[in-house]
Amino acid sequence: MRHRKSIRKLGLSSRSHRKAMMANMASSLITHKKIKTTHARAKELRRFLEPLITFAKRGDLHARRQVLRKIKHKDIVHTLFHEIAPVYSDRPGGYTRITKLGFRDNDRAEVSQIELVDMIGVDAENEE
Repeated sequence: MRHRKSIRKLGLSSRSHRKAMMANMASSLITHKKIKTTHARAKELRRFLEPLITFAKRGDLHARRQVLRKIKHKDIVHTLFHEIAPVYSDRPGGYTRITKLGFRDNDRAEVSQIELVDMIGVDAENEE
């Protein structure tokens, strides 16, 4: 039975590998604003990333250090604090959207796209 098991294993054997994968996926999502992955990994990434965006909205030094504990790249954290957090200043939560895309051909794994909610149009405005 699965009672009181809050962590998904995601096909990985060690906790450190899962933590590294979540940090890498969060960095990719912050950089590209949307990524495609399995549905279970997308749901776990949402649990990992939403508190980090809430920290970034606070914007103080302690919040930055808390985020740097999870994501080790300073330029990614800078992007999170200076580009993403101001967009979500009025939003109380729900910064990500998960959209089911179907099933992968080779292993029939359920594939989803996770994206930052209000960030897709912001990139197009910045490029123009």
